[in-house]
Amino acid sequence: MLFETLGEEKAPAVLFFHAMGVNGASSEPVARYLQENYFCVLSTSTVYCHGQRYVSKADEVRQVEEFLRRQEVERLALVTASSIGADLALEFLTRTELPVEHVFFDGGQFARIGRLTRRVMTPFLYFAIKSLYWSKGKTLKKILWCDDAAIKPYFIAAGKALTYGNLRRQLAGSLEDKPFPVLSEELQRNIWFAFGSVEEHFKYRDAVMEAYPHAHFPVLEGCNHMQYQIRDPQGFANLLSSIVEKGEWPQ
Repeated sequence: MLFETLGEEKAPAVLFFHAMGVNGASSEPVARYLQENYFCVLSTSTVYCHGQRYVSKADEVRQVEEFLRRQEVERLALVTASSIGADLALEFLTRTELPVEHVFFDGGQFARIGRLTRRVMTPFLYFAIKSLYWSKGKTLKKILWCDDAAIKPYFIAAGKALTYGNLRRQLAGSLEDKPFPVLSEELQRNIWFAFGSVEEHFKYRDAVMEAYPHAHFPVLEGCNHMQYQIRDPQGFANLLSSIVEKGEWPQ
């Protein structure tokens, strides 16, 4: 994995997990609005790191925890994850011994997909993401969920580093058709599962509500997948700050 930090190390820590097809730098626009008050840690999955070999979600969690220890982070004010990053974030929440105060998922891809289907998906996703690098982002509108120019550079950078083997190994152990991991009622009360009202991932909302009945499930009206954070990073940062500081959804 690769890590980037913004803000003072002694400030409350915020850990970011990014979406599929982009790298950790995709969280920079939001983190820049948080860095005055928070220590922001932006992780990039091994899948999109040049010369690195992806092993498993457990190994990704190990790398995250080792980095946080090196930074002397003793607790996390917030863990925030987007799209497939939510799958890794759930793994982190079930394995870490670090206290986590709040969690925010934006358009979490909480799909439960069979092994065979994931194998079929792999070549399509590989060529879709690589094509963004080969075409310098020109294919973005045709094949992926957001054609906003603000997200394009992160797709291109991720596509450059992506290898087929890394993507195959990631999907082999992600989005599995198993029950959702158990999370304590106390933690659930501090988790926010947000979905855009017009995004395809909205269909996962009912299953997540059933699995975590004590959590919060706000809807971003009129927004597509991750569209709010991409088009209004300052507003999204203010939303995260409200959750951390007040424990409530902003007006």
